[in-house]
Amino acid sequence: MSHSTTAPGLPDILGPGLQVVFCGLNPGVDAAVAGHHFLGRGNRFWTVLHLAGFTPHQLAPQDDRSVLEFGLGLTAAVARPTQRADQVGTNEFAQAATGLQQKLALAQPQWIAFLGKAAYAAMTGKRRVDWGEQAERFGGARAWILPNPSGLNRGYSTKRLAEAYAELRRALA
Repeated sequence: MSHSTTAPGLPDILGPGLQVVFCGLNPGVDAAVAGHHFLGRGNRFWTVLHLAGFTPHQLAPQDDRSVLEFGLGLTAAVARPTQRADQVGTNEFAQAATGLQQKLALAQPQWIAFLGKAAYAAMTGKRRVDWGEQAERFGGARAWILPNPSGLNRGYSTKRLAEAYAELRRALA
């Protein structure tokens, strides 16, 4: 079960006993072609993951599978690769909900961290979603909403992203 495919060339990175599965909105085209998560030049995921204390050093996208060593997993809400996440519609997120819930029920992580509000809101039918821990579980896991680390998310500096992600890390303790 450790490597099921979410998109052509972009496998999930899941395994038993994970603390957190980070769930991106969907793979970028370049990431899907290369077969590595959060590959985009402007994507700050790997920097923020390290700054927030999830990894002892900054990983490169090519080392994405090594997140398992730190009790972390990676997946995408929607499998279809696009150039920009805003090319995925609300209905597409909603249709992907059951598949993601089943995947989480199998992997049984403690937490699912959605990177951005769009996928979680569409998958749960909620109109208003706050940052941080959610009241309901998702696929058996406790749910947390984090800002998206994409370079296109100019509302969050790398420092603010790291602070938000560190809040989740502290909640694990």
